[in-house]
Amino acid sequence: MNRKKKMNILRATQEDAEQIAAIVRESHRDVAQMFNLTQENNPKHPSFCTQDWVLSDFQRGEEYFLYKAENTLAGCVAFEQPDPETAYLNRLSVRPPYRHQGVGAALVGHIMAYARSKQVQIISIGIIAAHDILKNWYRGLGFIEKETRQFEHLPFDVTYMHFEL
Repeated sequence: MNRKKKMNILRATQEDAEQIAAIVRESHRDVAQMFNLTQENNPKHPSFCTQDWVLSDFQRGEEYFLYKAENTLAGCVAFEQPDPETAYLNRLSVRPPYRHQGVGAALVGHIMAYARSKQVQIISIGIIAAHDILKNWYRGLGFIEKETRQFEHLPFDVTYMHFEL
């Protein structure tokens, strides 16, 4: 009999902030290396995430969800709803040992279901424009590329992608 690993997606609380920050840092470290991002040229990159950032997200009304595989936290994602029709999928993070096992897709699917329950019409994400692997992964989940923008404070362009519910 083929058994699936036990997994749960749980709503996080402020008490989880340090664990969330650690997951986000670990999960984005390789992206920072790939794009030569440092604290000097991109201090707000997720690879430098702190507990205070996460607590600030909670205070702004952002909601976090944790992916628990067996007895380990394998990843997380944040949900932000700036208006009744739009949601942002933020800080999707999967720890390297758990990649390519469906964790990221499960977290995105959870956010889609959660957004539908709140009558959201569009889920929006922003990614590093040159990160083709990630862009293609999101395309595979049904996201479409909308626009690419430059920001003076960032050392890369940002591509925005949307998923219509």
